[in-house]
Parts: sequence; C-alpha cells; structure tokens
Amino acid sequence: MALDIARRQFIAGLGGTAAAWPLAARAQQPAIPVIGFLSSRSPGESGGLVAAFQQGLREAGFVEGQNLAIAFRWAEGHYDRLPVLAVELVDLRVAVLLAAGGSPSALAAKAATSTIPIVFSAVTVPVRLGLVASLNRPGGNVTGIGMFGSELWAKSAELLKELVPTMAVTAYLMNPSTPSAEIYAQAAVAAASAQGLEVHVLNASTEQELDEAFAALIKLGAGGLMVPNEPFIDSQRHRIVALAARYAIPAIYGVREYVVAGGLLSYGASIPDSYRQAGIYVGRILKGEKPADLPVQRPTKFDLVINLKTAMALGLTVPQTLLVAADEVIE
Repeated sequence: MALDIARRQFIAGLGGTAAAWPLAARAQQPAIPVIGFLSSRSPGESGGLVAAFQQGLREAGFVEGQNLAIAFRWAEGHYDRLPVLAVELVDLRVAVLLAAGGSPSALAAKAATSTIPIVFSAVTVPVRLGLVASLNRPGGNVTGIGMFGSELWAKSAELLKELVPTMAVTAYLMNPSTPSAEIYAQAAVAAASAQGLEVHVLNASTEQELDEAFAALIKLGAGGLMVPNEPFIDSQRHRIVALAARYAIPAIYGVREYVVAGGLLSYGASIPDSYRQAGIYVGRILKGEKPADLPVQRPTKFDLVINLKTAMALGLTVPQTLLVAADEVIE
C-alpha cells in the first residue's frame, strides 16, 4: 500500500514538472541580437555618425533597446588597438559586426572572424585591400559601403585651382598609419598634377607632426592643401582648420564638418549617409540575407560646401560658378 502511494506521488510529481516546462519556456524571452560597433574613431566626434547608423537600422525595422542592442568599441585614432577590440566583439558572439571608420577597422574585423557577418563603412578600395572578392559579388562574410577615390580628388583639385587660380604648388596631407594611405595619396597627386600643379605629400600621424606639416607648407611655397577624410585626421579637424588659418593656407577637405568648423571648402561623399546605408545593410543581414550576396554600395550623395567668411579672411573671391554649384554656403 505504501509503495503504491509513493509511486502515485512520484508520477504526480513528474506530471507537475512536465506541465511546468512549457510555462518556463514561455517565460524565457528570446535574446535580442547584439550588433558590434568597431570604430577607429572616438565617441566624442562620432555622435552624428552613430545617429545616422541608427537611422539606417530603423529604416530596416530595428531599434536599439527594443529589438537589438549595440556594443561599442572605440580605438580613438590608435589603430593598433583595433585587433584587440575586434576580438572582444567576436567573443561577445555579436550577430553582425560593423567596421566603422574606414579601412583600419575593416581589416581588423576581417582578421578577427571569418564567420560573423561584417559590414564596413567608407572604404575606398575594398577589393585592393582584400576585403571583398569584387564589388558586385563580395563573397565571404564581408560587404559594406565603399567610397570613391581618384574621381573625388580629380574634382577636388579642380575646385581648389578654380578658387586659387594663381596656385602653382599644393600639398596633400597623409596619415601613413592608414592601410590605404598610399593609394589615396597616389590618386591625389595624379589629380593635382593633371591641373598643372606641383604636389608634395606631407605625413602626419600625431599632433606634433601636424604642426610640422603646416610649417613645411610655408617652406615649400604651397598655395593650397588637400585634406582627406581619415579617422585620425578627422579627429584633429579643429586643429587643422586653426593651423590653416594661422598660415593662411587655402585648403579643401573631404567632408563638410571641416567647413562648419571654419575651413574653406569641402567636396566629397556624405559620410553620415554611408553610415545610414551601413545600418540598412546590417538590418538586411539580421533578416537573413548574406554578406556574400550584398554588393558593395557606392555613395549617392555628394556635397560641395563653401565658407565665405573664411574665403574673405584669406583674401579670396569665390567665383560665381562655385557659388551656384555649391550645395551649402556658410556666411
């Protein structure tokens, strides 16, 4: 009798446990995907870029804090930190890894994982760097948003020459720590040479080297300067704009943020828009598409921005043709 009672209690206990299993399973909410955000830049200068990335995610149906989370890692211009930061994000088992801030972060991300999908932003020569097999068919686990190179510098050199017609010597500012620095420089030199200009490449990867580069401009007799959008250089834009004003050097920049800060003029693709496009790609991957099947996108929005106050301070008269062509004129 006692044995039968014990057996019935045991069976009843099993039934109660079995009934509880689906309740427990229903109580466990599915984990939301985590996006790894690896940037060679610093958070202080990247607020607008993060917002643009989040906008792209929203366009794809994803909102941070609701149906996804973002884990940020910032190298703050120290590219040697990127490999460790990339491995940290891989160890978190992120669903997708955004490589932000150009080629340094993209190369670090690719070296860290061959399985987690990677989306890069603002890389000029992804095929030559080995990030993708081709623009139309990336292959592997990497795709993203590319940037134009030589085409942009050809236009930038033309614009600078139009604004400073007496210029005979110009210079290109380069951070040699950037993996694609030489490729950028070659394009810029070829573009300026095509305008009949003598071109000098000035290296700068520290604040002191920036000061030395501007001092060298005077010795070279340079009448202008071309400044690319590059993570370290961009992080120093206020210093660069101030140096250009101190030495009275007309400079053309790759992004409008320099002109807003007091620079002379800029021409280039919209970097925030490239982050928005990257956000859309991340969303598409979260929905099941594969990086190998997503072609590398190219910029669709380009801006010419002119600061009239800076032009006046430099004693330059902006041609009417440039004013008409400008997307934005800051007075």
